[in-house]
Amino acid sequence: MEQRIREICRVMMDAEREAAKLMLQAHEVPAETKTDRRDVVTEFDRRVQALLVQRLREAAPGARFYCEEQDEHDDLYAEELFVIDPIDGTMNFVHGFHHSCLSVAYARRGELCAGAIYNPYVDEMFHAVRGEGAFLNGRAIRVSREALRDSIVCYGTAPYDMRLADESFSLARIAFEASLDLRREGAAALDLCSVAAGRAGLYFEMRVSPWDYAAGLLIVQEAGGDCRRLDGRPLVLEPERDSIAVGAPGALAEFLSLVKSRRAST
Repeated sequence: MEQRIREICRVMMDAEREAAKLMLQAHEVPAETKTDRRDVVTEFDRRVQALLVQRLREAAPGARFYCEEQDEHDDLYAEELFVIDPIDGTMNFVHGFHHSCLSVAYARRGELCAGAIYNPYVDEMFHAVRGEGAFLNGRAIRVSREALRDSIVCYGTAPYDMRLADESFSLARIAFEASLDLRREGAAALDLCSVAAGRAGLYFEMRVSPWDYAAGLLIVQEAGGDCRRLDGRPLVLEPERDSIAVGAPGALAEFLSLVKSRRAST
């Protein structure tokens, strides 16, 4: 089974590199609104997703798919499942920020087995197979050992739900006061990779979807990091949108303690 998972992970990475060529060819990308003006999709999201599904279906004919640009999602706890975000950071992609990625995870009955995240703009491929560590372009990576006060923090603003804005920025203030500085870069999967690679000590956001974090969750765990919800519960693969807080164990524990104290006092 381990060899099959390794082979599937290799196919995932090859498929992402192939599909990324579509992204790199894009210029003046028109966007369509999904739920509101902050939630957009492009023809490239659909084309990238279609190519990824085609390549992955060839490698695992019986597998199911749980994709962002999909009208109806398959069972998240299927025997074999690919969780796909064809372009994470679509708003960045539309506006030419060149900070977007392709994210694919492979799971069996709800357990994450492999993950691959590719940023084509800087040619960085992050991947992990459960129990075998996390890697960046083939080199092993580990989370930072720095305390929160000596760390950079990545965060997301959960822009699709304005009801969360006040609390999101309140949490950002907590993190800002406790750390060196903040980064808001607009691609959750790449924020997770920044934690896994030791570039950031922490990443948090009030609401994310399974395709946002599935691959990155495994990569962070295999890099020695801890993955939680903002209330401290373990983060696991599930269909509901939920909060996320991941980081080096010490930095994450300190941040969650500060959040708990602030919430208890209000």
